[in-house]
Amino acid sequence: MKIIILGAGQVGASVAANLVSEANDITIVDINPKLLQSLSERYDLQAINGVASHPSVLAKAGANDADMIIAVTNSDETNMVACQVAYTLFHTPTKIARVRNLDYQNNPTLFTQEALPIDVLINPEQIVTDYIARLVGFPGALQVLDFANGKAQMVTIRVANDGILVGKKVSDMCKQLGAGDYRVVYIFRAGIAVIPEGSTIIEDADELFIIGAPKHIRRLLKAVQQKEKPVKRVMIAGGGNIGIRLARTLEKDYHVKLLELNIEQAHRASEELKHTIVLQGDAADEDLLIEENIDETDIFCALTNADEANIISCMLAKRLGAPKVMALINRAAYVNLVQSDVIDIAISPQQATIGSLLTHIRRGDVVVVHSLRHGAAEAIEAVAHGDQQSSSVVGRAIEDILLPPNTSIGAIVREEKVLIAHHDTVIQAEDHVILLVADKKRVPEVERLFQVGVTFL
Repeated sequence: MKIIILGAGQVGASVAANLVSEANDITIVDINPKLLQSLSERYDLQAINGVASHPSVLAKAGANDADMIIAVTNSDETNMVACQVAYTLFHTPTKIARVRNLDYQNNPTLFTQEALPIDVLINPEQIVTDYIARLVGFPGALQVLDFANGKAQMVTIRVANDGILVGKKVSDMCKQLGAGDYRVVYIFRAGIAVIPEGSTIIEDADELFIIGAPKHIRRLLKAVQQKEKPVKRVMIAGGGNIGIRLARTLEKDYHVKLLELNIEQAHRASEELKHTIVLQGDAADEDLLIEENIDETDIFCALTNADEANIISCMLAKRLGAPKVMALINRAAYVNLVQSDVIDIAISPQQATIGSLLTHIRRGDVVVVHSLRHGAAEAIEAVAHGDQQSSSVVGRAIEDILLPPNTSIGAIVREEKVLIAHHDTVIQAEDHVILLVADKKRVPEVERLFQVGVTFL
C-alpha cells in the first residue's frame, strides 16, 4: 500500500515506524528537515521537506497514485486543507486527519465529501483520555482494551510475588478464582512473549493478557487484586487538554483534584470543570502534595507536556504514600525504563493512538486494532465473512484453522454473546474474532485469513 504521512512529529514518526516494517511504500512530509533526516536514517522511507497542504508538495510526495493520506501535523487547519487538496486534485481514496479542536469536532457536518472530505478523524488527546479513564475504572490493570463496542475486553495484569496466581496453572485460574469465563491469551515473561497452554505455570512478574466479557474481567480483577481498594480519589497533575478532558470524564464519579502550575491555564481549568478542585501549584512541590493529602489519594496521574516532570512528580507522589501512580510519557525510550515498582503505569500516547490508525490500514474486515508491548504485538478484531467455500475461517473449528505461528484466537463475539475460544469452537459468518498476534510480522497472514475469496462474490 502506498501511504503518505503528513507530519513527522511524535504521532507521524510512530505511524511510520509501525507501517514501514510491513512492506508498505511510505513517504513522510514535514517542514522540519532535521526530523525528516532522523527518520530517513532509521527507516526505509522517502522524506519530503515542505508544507503538507501545498499541492506541489503533495504531488512531489506521490499523491497522484497514493492509496492513503494520514495528516497528523500539529495544525488542525493544515491537516484539513491537505485532505481537501488530496481529494480535489489527486482523488486520494482514503484520507485520515488528526483534528483536536472541539469546535471542529462538534460540527460533524463539516466532514462530508461535499464539505471537508475527511474519511476518518482521530483525536489523540481523546483517545488517551479514554484509555486512562478505563484504567481508573479497572483497579489493578496495566491496560484495558475494548473490542466489539465494549462487549469484550482485554486486560493486562502483572503478577505480584505475593499474589494468589504465582505457581498456578493457567487452566486452574478460572476454577480456583471462580471469577467467570475468560482466557489468558498471552504472557509476557522476562522480555519474551509466551502463548500459554493450560499447563503453563504462572510466575512472579509475569504480565498476563486476559480476555473475556467485562463482567467476568471485573470479577477476575477483584479476585486477583484483593489488596486493591476501590478508587474514590484521583489527583491529576497538568491542566492541559488531556488533564482537563480526564477531569471532566471522571468528576461525576470520583473526587478529583487537578494541579496546574500556569496560573492562566489553572483559571481556564477552573472555569471548564464543574466538580473538580483546581489548584494552582507545582505537582513536584512536596509540601503542596502533603497539604493536599496525597497519601489519601487512590490514583495520581501526571499528564503534563514534560516527560521528566511527570516522572519526578510520580516518584514523589509514590514516596509520599500514593498507592498507584501513572505518568504520561511521550518518549518511547522512557516507557520501559520507568514502568516499574515506582511508576505503576507509563502511558504512551503514540501506542494508544496507533491502533486507531492501523484499524483503517489493515486488509480484510479488521474493525479494531490495539498495539501491545510498544508495537511488538497486536490484538486484532476481525469479522468473518463468506462461507466454507469462500472463507478460510468460516465453518471451521479453531483447531483446523492454519493460524500463523505465535498467533491465537482468544474470544469470539457472536451477536451479543462473548464466547471464549476453545479448540473445537466453530467460527460462523459475521462472528467478530479477537486474535492475539505476538509477532507483528505475521499480521499480513492474519489479514489474508479474513479476506473472502472470489467464489463468494
